[in-house]
This record gives sequence, structure tokens and C-alpha cells, in this order.
Amino acid sequence: VEFPEMDGSTVRIGIIKARWHESDIDSLVAGVKESLKECGVPEDNIQLQEVPGSFELPLATRYLALSGAVDAIIPIGVLIKGETTHYEVISETVTSSLMSIGMQTGIPVIFGLLTCLTDEQVKARSTGANNHGLQWGKAAVEMALLRQSAVGGKKKFFMGFRSEEHTSE
Repeated sequence: VEFPEMDGSTVRIGIIKARWHESDIDSLVAGVKESLKECGVPEDNIQLQEVPGSFELPLATRYLALSGAVDAIIPIGVLIKGETTHYEVISETVTSSLMSIGMQTGIPVIFGLLTCLTDEQVKARSTGANNHGLQWGKAAVEMALLRQSAVGGKKKFFMGFRSEEHTSE
């Protein structure tokens, strides 16, 4: 995927990472942060949180989306197919839930879930030039800028939540 040059200096990005497959996820987070830096997103505008596993990503993503603290969210998890239906249940549920959160809240949610068949596939997608985090960070900036252009550059009353500048004293 090719991305245009972007000015992310006003963008606020939330990253929520699962603790399962920690070294792979940490590599993906590093890729995200590298691309955010390349787009000019200030480090203070990056909020990093963690949850136990991929199943918990949607609820944490919803909480962060409803907080109004970020312009886009990248939930990051890794699922590897095993011998049971656990993989299918979790991957389908998390995927559907993350899409639903973005649609319901208007906050872009980037699909940062690797769903792989083997550890080797995870490594191939979480390291080096093919680190998917590099693309996820740029996708988050692009979508955050799109959101800002749609709702205005200033914080507004959005999805039932008020920003600080709209609260009564």
C-alpha cells in the first residue's frame, strides 16, 4: 500500500496492545511508532495502553473511542490457528467488533490483528520491511486526517461527547 506524504502534527493516536505474543506485538508497536514519527505525530499525541489478550481489544477500543481523547485507534493483537475452533471464534468476533466500534463512534479503528496459521507467518508480518505496523500507523494518520476534515479541525461536540472547550463552567 502506498501512502501520500502526510502532516500528522495535529493527530492523536491510540494504540492498544494485547499481551499475548508479546515480542511480536512489541515489534508491531515499534513499526507503528516509526511510521507515526515519519508522519510528524508528536510523541505526546500517542497514547499506549495494553489489555490481556486479543479478545479484550474491542472493549478497550470502545472505551478509548468514547473518551474523545484520540482521532484514530490501532488495536494490536496476534492470533495463531491451533487445533480447536478458538482461533475462528476469537478472530471473527474481534474483527466484527472492531469494525462495529469504528462505525458506531466515528473514530477510525485500524485493523491491527494478525490472524496467522503459524508462528513463521507472524514473524514474516511483524519484522523488517514487511512489519505491518508500518502500514497501520500510516493508515491511522490518513484516517485521522480524513476524520478531522469531516468534523472540522477543532474539537467539537461529537457523538454525544463534548470537548473541554464546549463544557460549561
